[in-house]
Amino acid sequence: MTNLPVLTLIMLVPLLGALVILLIPREREDAIKTVAATASFISLLLSLVVFLSYDRQAGGFQFREKTTWIPEFGIGYHVGVDGFSAPLLVLTGIVMFSAVLVSWRSAERPREYFAFLLLLVAGVFGSFMALDIFLLLIFYELVLFPVYVLIAGWGSKRREYAAMKLTIYLFVGSLVAIIGLLVLYFQAGRSFDWFELQAGIRSLPPEQSVQLQRTWFLPVFVGFGVLASLWPLHNWSPDGYAAAPTAVSMLHGGVLKATGAYCGLRIGIQLMPEGAKFWMPVIVFLCMAGLIYAALIAFRQTDLKYIIGFSSVSHLGLVLLGLAALNELGFNGAGLELFAGGVMTGLMFALVGMIYERAHIRDVTQLSGLARTMPLAAVGFVIGSLTLMGMPGLPGFPAELQIFMGLWQASTTPSAMFSGATNGWYAVVVVASVIVIVINAAWTLRVAARIYFSEPQHPELQSLPPLDALEKTAIVLMCATLIIAGVLPNTVMSVVSAGVQAIVKGLTAAG
Repeated sequence: MTNLPVLTLIMLVPLLGALVILLIPREREDAIKTVAATASFISLLLSLVVFLSYDRQAGGFQFREKTTWIPEFGIGYHVGVDGFSAPLLVLTGIVMFSAVLVSWRSAERPREYFAFLLLLVAGVFGSFMALDIFLLLIFYELVLFPVYVLIAGWGSKRREYAAMKLTIYLFVGSLVAIIGLLVLYFQAGRSFDWFELQAGIRSLPPEQSVQLQRTWFLPVFVGFGVLASLWPLHNWSPDGYAAAPTAVSMLHGGVLKATGAYCGLRIGIQLMPEGAKFWMPVIVFLCMAGLIYAALIAFRQTDLKYIIGFSSVSHLGLVLLGLAALNELGFNGAGLELFAGGVMTGLMFALVGMIYERAHIRDVTQLSGLARTMPLAAVGFVIGSLTLMGMPGLPGFPAELQIFMGLWQASTTPSAMFSGATNGWYAVVVVASVIVIVINAAWTLRVAARIYFSEPQHPELQSLPPLDALEKTAIVLMCATLIIAGVLPNTVMSVVSAGVQAIVKGLTAAG
């Protein structure tokens, strides 16, 4: 493995797959779909190789590849993964492969559809492994174009409005973050290399370094936080979910939001720990507001996609709360929650897509008795719902428990913003978060009982086409991932913890 550029291959395979698809004649649909599935599966296998080969004892960044690109501007091709990002590569591979299987039968104009889908996932892979800020921004922005085209070209209700709204929000957010990163670049050594930029910020005179971090942390974190649906900049997200085709909803909810949270950690918190410590009470407040608001809105919705979309916004608020704790417990919980929540959200959107493709209905009040015609879908929905509720035996439980413990621990630490006072009100956040879990449990039980386990009220819903083998494979893959990560949480936690320990040591060394 030491001589194989495995990270480059993970990112390059989807790009090559997209190019090959564009060379295949339009009428050869089976060949196009086979190439998309093969490229996705290869990237998934390579991601698993990285995950399983990651040295938990050594920790830190591994599988690094580095070469000079534009030396006069301090830009290079530098990639690597640590324990926090390695599971996210596996998450991306699982959701992408499942998305291709779910879209096999329903995708219109499959050549363009799967080419853009592979281009999108290549950008996501690159974002999780880039250790050069300029390279990361290229991958991050690469995601925007295919997302817009896929929603506008293959979406459903109000698709052009949703695609444009999404693009404007994400573009403005990334522009704000880029401005902050350019200030860091010019102030801290004129290098985009993540390690050199971090060292440059820390080598500044103490007062200048602290002032720089406190001034620019919030723009950078919030800029990336737009993609993670940080309240109140989340408004684009539910509309994007509702209008997007099934595969894009799966990637959007399962992976793209994780990209925003990951960049907030890697570029915001790790590069500017003094700024993070100063502004975290504000971030905690925004996360708590979004957590409660989105959960309540999800409870009141009747459109399945909007329900899951708002619950995803609430879930990302919980992840950001874990990051806001700024301690090992919080980071561990956030890392596991990103992985588990990504698979769970991808599963839930896949199930909605399967129902809508057959019944052309997403309204909860018009669906009933589907467990009789789609029993495996009912099982998948129950497993996804229990994960969302944080039930023991599934990965949502250890993830949320560590987030709450991290927040409780953070409540006793001094706050830079409040001039040495403790963040005691974080304990209130813990209580509010527990209440949100109860709200999520209420809507998941209500929806499951209504659409799957109620008495059939519409005879036509009892004659829907059954799930095909590929759809069943996607459901089993995602459900098995959740069960394994829940029953044996250390399979993921051992890797996440190895990366988090290095992150905490770096933050401690930075004061």
